[in-house]
Amino acid sequence: MSKIDIKRVVELEDKCVKIRKDLLNFIYQIGMGHLGGELSIVEMTVALYYEYMKYDPKNPKMEERDRFVLSKGHCSETLYTIFQDMGMYTMDYMVEHFETLDTAQFGMHSNRKYVPAIEASAGSLGHGLPIAVGMALGARASKASWRTLVLVGDGEMDEGTNWEAIMAAGHYQLGNLVAIVDKNQVQMTGTTAQVMNLDPLDKKLEAFGWDVINIEDGNDMMQVCEALDSLPDSDSQARRKPIFIIANTVKGKGVDFMEGNYKWHGGGIAKEQLEEALKDVEKNRKVR
Repeated sequence: MSKIDIKRVVELEDKCVKIRKDLLNFIYQIGMGHLGGELSIVEMTVALYYEYMKYDPKNPKMEERDRFVLSKGHCSETLYTIFQDMGMYTMDYMVEHFETLDTAQFGMHSNRKYVPAIEASAGSLGHGLPIAVGMALGARASKASWRTLVLVGDGEMDEGTNWEAIMAAGHYQLGNLVAIVDKNQVQMTGTTAQVMNLDPLDKKLEAFGWDVINIEDGNDMMQVCEALDSLPDSDSQARRKPIFIIANTVKGKGVDFMEGNYKWHGGGIAKEQLEEALKDVEKNRKVR
């Protein structure tokens, strides 16, 4: 029997509904986003920021915070939406300062110079996991207790730099590092199976010296919470296998006409589509 508090799961699920709606409205207002992948990571990022990470939105640079790196940086609007929900910004402020010529504080890809809550700038894929390995090694050197978490995309796993980092993390036995792959099985031009097949991903990661947790449905909050709840305490001095979570998700989750459709990898959303999408999110709300 699961020891997860069902009441808390329902609260997090309700938060996911709000974040999805806010995200859709945000993308509508700024005119461009990567909704497919942004919607697929909602459950994981909500669980991390609202429940499982050591994090204070009022002090995003507190020294003892857990470090979260979004390597699939084109999905930064999900994080921005969470930040505004946590009271760090208003939606109007983010829209006003999104990729404007003079005050481009918020960009399509996250920039740590302009948004204090961002740990690592992202743009070209394949850099977040190597940075996270460096952070975990840095924590070991300074005997810090915080954990490093990094979220990568499954299409991003085509990048060779990821596999160098995976090899290094296994070699150094970084017990304070957790990587998560948003395995929504769709990338910009088609399915990952067609473009560059990753499977069997779990066996490959295990061969590189990682422990693997498979989440059958990475858009099911109960399953996400069970996976995150099973993580050992972070210990930068422990030499043990790093942990890789494979979250099997749905691209465009929550919006019927976007789900599993590679054409929603990037782009804007029209007003009529927005109205339909918002209805879908409410209609698809989980009832426990």
